[in-house]
Amino acid sequence: MISVLISSESRYRIDRQKIKKGIEDFLGQVGMNEVEVSVAVVGGRKIRSLNKTYRQLDESTDVLSFPQEGSRDPDGILRLGDILVCYPQAIEQAVEEDKMVDEKINELVEHGLRHLLGIHHPE
Repeated sequence: MISVLISSESRYRIDRQKIKKGIEDFLGQVGMNEVEVSVAVVGGRKIRSLNKTYRQLDESTDVLSFPQEGSRDPDGILRLGDILVCYPQAIEQAVEEDKMVDEKINELVEHGLRHLLGIHHPE
């Protein structure tokens, strides 16, 4: 079972089912089940604050991920971690790339998932 916890401020219109399905599809492709991941869709101030606190970068960013270091609960469910997506950045990028906002959010969530799994940017 793949558990997806999603939170968002009410002013940010998101398709929770699309996000959940995107995560389930991605994790299924990499052969992972019995996994839990959380996604929060946040504003620019929040993500900037977190980026400054955890990455020492005083700027907004599109996505942050916080791994749980592979912790499993007593039921054997792997808690991958938390993904935070910046809604204003997603809108901006969607416009620039001529995409739907939901599509861009899913791309950013997948990017965050890759980081939780230890797959990082090429140097």
